[in-house]
Amino acid sequence: MKFGILLDHQYAPGDDLGRRIGETVEYVQHVRDLGYDSVFGIHHYLSSLSTPQPLPLLSRLIDHSGTMQLGTGILILPLGHPVHWAEEIATIDQMSGGRFVLGIGSGYRDAEFTSFGIERRTRVSRMNEALAVMQQLWTGEPVHHEGKHFTLDGVRCSVLPVQRPHPPVWVGANGPTGIARIARQGLPWLAPSNVRRNWAVGNLADYREQRRAAGFDERDAVFPIHRDLCVADSAEAAFAVAGDAVKRSYGEYVQYGMDFFESQWDAIKEKALFFGSPDDIAAKIQDFADAGYNHFVFRAQWLGLPIERSMEIVERFAREVMPRFRP
Repeated sequence: MKFGILLDHQYAPGDDLGRRIGETVEYVQHVRDLGYDSVFGIHHYLSSLSTPQPLPLLSRLIDHSGTMQLGTGILILPLGHPVHWAEEIATIDQMSGGRFVLGIGSGYRDAEFTSFGIERRTRVSRMNEALAVMQQLWTGEPVHHEGKHFTLDGVRCSVLPVQRPHPPVWVGANGPTGIARIARQGLPWLAPSNVRRNWAVGNLADYREQRRAAGFDERDAVFPIHRDLCVADSAEAAFAVAGDAVKRSYGEYVQYGMDFFESQWDAIKEKALFFGSPDDIAAKIQDFADAGYNHFVFRAQWLGLPIERSMEIVERFAREVMPRFRP
């Protein structure tokens, strides 16, 4: 069982990013010393919030993260060229000594695709083709590729990753079609944070069945999931600490067409958040672990919550919950 942290590096416009990034360094040092296994950054362009880009931020964190894996959760792959991504990611894998995890997704925000001059309807095919090209580039051999979106004429990647054949790739998806596609590729499906327990468990069962049917075994398989985490004396106390902040963060999604975060908030907060006492949280983890999940990536930061509260949350989890799932 592994436990990681999803950094919520999104801030109010005009906030002091130098100070915030300094807080992030201290936060990562804290989770490192507490024994967490991984730390992930998020990716968006043109956000309503001030959102530092993940690859430069993760590079800043390399020397402060010990032996933890560093990754993107997720990188919007269709918004970039595979040559660019391949060399950037190989570079950060080299810098980190082979600790990088490439979490990818197809994206959803119209403004991003429109501003990049990319048709949103092509995002899935662009993501799949880009990943295939990147995997070819990471062989170090000349790549000849003529596809729907990209053409390469015998070029060779100038930087190769430490991890061979390439860094682990996790793929995010929120629907059965995408999940099935990931299963057929034999890649880990990164389950989203804001879904109810039965949806997460049911779709993982379907994914595993389809993955096995495609000929992939489960030896050393990774089944990751994002969850929002707040550990306190009780569920009521957890919502008193972070309830307003987590609602405020999810409220930002409404302007991107996700109205259900407002209309269905009561259901989401009760069924999708890991908020509660140490016993409550341990029971939730055990339930998801019994279903097969084995790498939990927790977000304990939300818009407006002081970093001190986030540090207290991850520390209490490490002291009172994590040891129950470690030898």
